[in-house]
Amino acid sequence: MNEFKQRRDRFMEQMDDNSIAVFFAGEELQKSEDEAYPFAVNHNFYYLTGLTKAGMSLVMTKFNGITSDRMFILPYDELMAKWVGGRLKADEVQRIAEVAMVNEASEMDDFIANVYNRSRSYGGLKVYLDLWYYSSKQQLTPAILFAKKIKELYVNVTIIDSYPLLTDMRLIKSESEIAKISKAIDITRSGVYAMMKNVRHGMNEMVMEGIFAFALCQRGCRENAFPTIAASGKRATVLHYADNDQIMEDGELFLCDLGATYDHYCADISRTFPVSGKFTDRQKEIYNVVLAAQKLVENNARPGISIRDLNQMVIDFYQEELPKIGLMKDVREYYFHGIGHQLGLDVHDVDHTGQNPLKPGMVITNEPGLYIADEGIGIRIENDLLITEEGCIDLAKDIVREVEDIENLMKKK
Repeated sequence: MNEFKQRRDRFMEQMDDNSIAVFFAGEELQKSEDEAYPFAVNHNFYYLTGLTKAGMSLVMTKFNGITSDRMFILPYDELMAKWVGGRLKADEVQRIAEVAMVNEASEMDDFIANVYNRSRSYGGLKVYLDLWYYSSKQQLTPAILFAKKIKELYVNVTIIDSYPLLTDMRLIKSESEIAKISKAIDITRSGVYAMMKNVRHGMNEMVMEGIFAFALCQRGCRENAFPTIAASGKRATVLHYADNDQIMEDGELFLCDLGATYDHYCADISRTFPVSGKFTDRQKEIYNVVLAAQKLVENNARPGISIRDLNQMVIDFYQEELPKIGLMKDVREYYFHGIGHQLGLDVHDVDHTGQNPLKPGMVITNEPGLYIADEGIGIRIENDLLITEEGCIDLAKDIVREVEDIENLMKKK
């Protein structure tokens, strides 16, 4: 039994009796005419199936304690296969996902109707759906559309959000998931080092973004965890700077926040280094305060403490240390984000609130920063931590972060 099947079994164990759960891979979003945007599979669907193609649906059922699962897929199209490649066939879907049955997508409505009629003897049907909806302006998801449809057809259906069950599962990473995150971090290291060795006075930030992307392609990675932040000078004081199109100058620091993926699992790494290859005394002074804050988190991250607790430790540390280096304003003027977040299939991975105690198997980011617009200095250092029974393991420990190590690496450029 593969890991995807094991996850579905765990999910179905937690479902109420006389219920079904439906998950959608998602649909291609049309760009213009016959051109579509690159497709990205719904990560909850992938987590439960290992499948990445558009137009697929997973249905799990539980009646009288008996569970079953099946996939609904688009039929194989010989002509389409000649133009863009073939869809997965039923035997391939069963091999990857180990589902009990595979049906064509056109049969799903009749299947749901039969399940509903069967459920009437048990007092009505409960339907688990991924009801994620981040913004009122976003396109309606297949799950939201499906919820509206079945509520119109079957008035006494009860809709249940699957998020709490999936969050509890996805928060704790398996050995294979940790290995994939570690691989993504190692690929990211290659890209960061390529940037450090190739940065030049007069170079455009977008070239640095391209250097990172090329390094990922060399390692077989075509999917970034998120759009790369490549910011130099004062632009690095903008937390989510996105333009990446300005010229870098000697004397400036360059901040990159980026990540590769491996089998859809994300890395999230930040490094800050001098365009010239040599920190100024002032840059070094501020950098080492940020580095000390990161080490403080690393030394205290453990089961039972929350991300919010760790963030407060950093704020308290900065309140004591910043005046020593001449930064007299309120800490939030220089540090205005949190210390980290969960990491996994999503770069900002599922989490209930960030207030709950950490548990072994969670992976979180550790990303203190200081942003001093008046001095044109923005510094962020970010590593990824695996929470263990005893404390934590820094999964990004092999990516240089000490001032001397960064300068020595950059001498080789």
